[in-house]
Amino acid sequence: MTLTKSPQARGGSATGQEQPARARPPLARAAGLVAALLLLLLVVFLSLAVGARQLTLGEAWSGLFDSGSAAYTVVHEMRLPRTFLGLLAGVALGLAGGVMQALTRNPLADPGLLGINAGAAAAVVTAISFMGISGYNGYIAFAFLGAAAVSALVYTVGGGRGATPARLALAGAAINAALVSYVSAVQLLDTASLDRMRFWLVGSLARAENSTVLGALPFIAAGTLVALALARPLNALALGDDAARALGSRPTRTRAGAIVAVTLLCGAATAACGPVVFVGLMVPHMVRALTGPDQRWMLPYCAVLSPALLLGADVLGRVLGRPGELQVGIVTVVLGGPFFLYFVRRRRVAHA
Repeated sequence: MTLTKSPQARGGSATGQEQPARARPPLARAAGLVAALLLLLLVVFLSLAVGARQLTLGEAWSGLFDSGSAAYTVVHEMRLPRTFLGLLAGVALGLAGGVMQALTRNPLADPGLLGINAGAAAAVVTAISFMGISGYNGYIAFAFLGAAAVSALVYTVGGGRGATPARLALAGAAINAALVSYVSAVQLLDTASLDRMRFWLVGSLARAENSTVLGALPFIAAGTLVALALARPLNALALGDDAARALGSRPTRTRAGAIVAVTLLCGAATAACGPVVFVGLMVPHMVRALTGPDQRWMLPYCAVLSPALLLGADVLGRVLGRPGELQVGIVTVVLGGPFFLYFVRRRRVAHA
């Protein structure tokens, strides 16, 4: 009897996804994770130091722990809530992107590109305009509802269990365009709510408050735990449903858990700081070059490097926009757009 190798065994992918970079030894990946944590720590201190009132790293450190410091009020009342919100939102978006790419085996999967952030945004805008709801505690339920509804809709329209990366991307793009048009129409018709919507819709950390951070924390923490717990099942699912069952995994449960994780992460992050795109697309691709396809390493890397990217973009927006600032959602689009085009171009060349 002749055995035929699967596309994965020949070095390819059933979905046409390019071959991932070869995984590095565990010691090298552990060292890389430590380096990523140090990078995140540096970006955190830059976030505390850079702003309308410039602080040195020493002043930021003093303002963090010394209540008698001149920088204490600036750090604790303005910079610290913003930095914590950037950390939480970055973790949420990075893990959501990593889980989605692993689940769909689609290298273009991203909460923004597939319309999940837009679904959460559309639900929140509806709550603001038609129900007069304000504040994070009011937004969060609607954000979850919108994110979950669009997740299910994109998956269904994209073909369900037979979905391909191209069909998911097209379904997500179409639904995203419709939701963006709806949000724009609501803004034009309800000028009274426009001021409350405009900073939130562009994606911003500027209005971060302690209450927002505390409200988002339990949801993002729960989503993070679910996402990290899915690392092994997602590795098994990448081999196909039959192989996953043979390894003791349950594909249906894995998919359900992934949808729960993405809904929690995207809903909480979008309710807190608006729809921020491209973070969940860029970071998993950069991480995959370091770790290979093993989700047990990829997801922790995403949880560390995504907040570093988001906070770095926020700091860059404060520097480039002086004396004002560019909102973080604008900066991530400027950074992510060329990355997206480069990645698509590279895939076209590879498959030519």
